Amino acid sequence: MADAAVDGARRVLVAADKFKGSLTAAQVAERVTAGLRRVVPELEVEALPVADGGDGTVAAAVAAGFERRRARVAGPLGQRVTAAFALRGDTAVVEMAEASGLQRLPAGVFAPLTASTYGSGELLRAALDAGARTIVFGVGGSATTDGGAGMLSALGARFLDGDGEPVAPGGGGLAELARADLSGLDPRLAEVELVLASDVDNPLTGPKGAPAVYGPQKGASPDDVAVLDAALAHYAKVLETAVGPRAAGCAAAPGAGAAGGIGYGALLLGARFRPGIEVMLDVLGFQAALDRATLVITGEGSLDEQTLHGKAPAGVAAAAHAAGKEVVAVCGRLALSPRALGLAGIRRAYALTEVEPDVSRCMADAGPILEHLATRIAHDFLV
Repeated sequence: MADAAVDGARRVLVAADKFKGSLTAAQVAERVTAGLRRVVPELEVEALPVADGGDGTVAAAVAAGFERRRARVAGPLGQRVTAAFALRGDTAVVEMAEASGLQRLPAGVFAPLTASTYGSGELLRAALDAGARTIVFGVGGSATTDGGAGMLSALGARFLDGDGEPVAPGGGGLAELARADLSGLDPRLAEVELVLASDVDNPLTGPKGAPAVYGPQKGASPDDVAVLDAALAHYAKVLETAVGPRAAGCAAAPGAGAAGGIGYGALLLGARFRPGIEVMLDVLGFQAALDRATLVITGEGSLDEQTLHGKAPAGVAAAAHAAGKEVVAVCGRLALSPRALGLAGIRRAYALTEVEPDVSRCMADAGPILEHLATRIAHDFLV
């Protein structure tokens, strides 16, 4: 049973990520809260939906009190889309997937060589226009492997071929790059704190680089991967001529390979790389909420090996465990042993598939099943 609060009141903090394809992080919190209160009607529950910098990051910020702002920007194939970012005071949360994510591609369509991050640059510019002085740039879920060239172009950089013409959009076009000119970058970028928030620490190129590791998820064939890796290496070399040895350092730095190499572009802009969940917990005010809690419930769609490498539940559990708080998790599917959960600071995990083994039905009925699991958590930890 969770430790009692100083005043004797029990207070639960629900800090879970989305269940991808089933429930948003806010809906997870609503269902868990409803299930807990079916058993303990007067229970104090605080909801703090979380994200790790990937898709769902803006939604988590809005749920925490940020204002949703919208901008018309280019999608990964150049089509105009309406993308959102979050703003509170002079702090903005920008999610690259809103502009350049896989969800912006038509169903079943991939464009590994031509998809561009231009719209992500437009989204950053919209945040600057809104008065942001600190920008948390969450990257993940991208449709792109262009090394952030599109983003930099939208912010004023020029990437030219041997004839002095702009190279074609996407990572494939960078093979024709002859000259890079960053002198026209938006001067406001020099006055802004830019934080690159990602759970990916890969370099730009090589066996652990963006094309090799993440290209196949975006439809890249083995030949495409080779083309993209060579093109991004050439791109970094041309940028080294333009801005000096710093370009090579950025290409090898952790996070450069995030979201198809947009991390590299952000690092060139002077961004500071931090694990996405750490940044988001700071931005969302997690520590204050944690101090008020006696039990923490976290989770995401699949608790698996990836969870342990910087995903939201691992970050929440680590912080809560360090503060001496008991942590349980909810998930759609559980692929971690009790020992692995314990090492992550999670006392116990409750999976929807324990209740409904059929995955398609489980996803369709995720809300009611999660609510039922929350009643079990209440009986196990609160009664």
